[in-house]
Amino acid sequence: MPKTLEIHDLPDVFRGSEARKAGLITEAELRGHSVRRLFQDVYTLAHVEVTHELRCRGAALIVPKEAVLTGRSAATVLGVELAQPLDPVEFVVPEEFRFGPIKGIHVRRTDVTTAESKPWHDARIATKPRIALDLMLRLSPRTRGWIRRLRIGVPDLDAFLRAFPISDFLLHYMFYGRRNRGIIIARQALNLSDPRAESLPESELRIVTLVGGFCVEPQLKVFKGKKFLGRLDLGIEESKVAIEYDGRRWHGTPEQIAHDRQRRRRMEAEGWVFVIVTAEQLATDYATILERIGVADERSRLAG
Repeated sequence: MPKTLEIHDLPDVFRGSEARKAGLITEAELRGHSVRRLFQDVYTLAHVEVTHELRCRGAALIVPKEAVLTGRSAATVLGVELAQPLDPVEFVVPEEFRFGPIKGIHVRRTDVTTAESKPWHDARIATKPRIALDLMLRLSPRTRGWIRRLRIGVPDLDAFLRAFPISDFLLHYMFYGRRNRGIIIARQALNLSDPRAESLPESELRIVTLVGGFCVEPQLKVFKGKKFLGRLDLGIEESKVAIEYDGRRWHGTPEQIAHDRQRRRRMEAEGWVFVIVTAEQLATDYATILERIGVADERSRLAG
């Protein structure tokens, strides 16, 4: 006698309408506690962990086959976790297609060629150069202030290019060979991007300092003669000003914290002045950050 299929035999993500037609689930079970709805007509089993990658696969079941997963969603699928589990799943579709709106899925209609993507589950996923572009174009031109757009977009771009180095030729071809909405800011972001940054807040802090007119070097190595003293998040080598973000360090082990303090003392003994920026300051008060850097820079130059 053939085995009767049960709910746990369903895949981890499925369309409710198709599962009902196949006799794998009832309407009552779709409304019950054994499954969880991800999108309209898209479900997962209740015990399955909901990740952004799972939601991307779920969204791929209902978007047009020409839709291209991109931006933070595609980066996360590739291993660069820029999207949280419940963030909107990001797609682009060619201009001639109309789709949505569907809650939880963000679709942008724009120029996208077949060469800029490849098949992925029931849809397509963008190539790495196209993902890099869409990490910036995903930001609405209505996002308040061009500085804010750069502060949001450049850190994502830094993280993606750190994980997946892309040649300057391909990046410039992608960013300069088109005329999308928001492309001017996207090009500025490309010029400001630096994959040496080791975290999103470090990237954001670098953008704040660069826009404020300071020439900073990320991940600057400091030496005394041939002796290595340590490495800085950001440094102005000429005036010996160190700019560091402390949001992650004070959550480290006591050993890590002690090591960090010793590193700073070694550099301070050689004339380096530290400007420490907290997560709260970075989020709310970049004008004060720039003022503090300016004061430290001027005092250091005068002392030198």
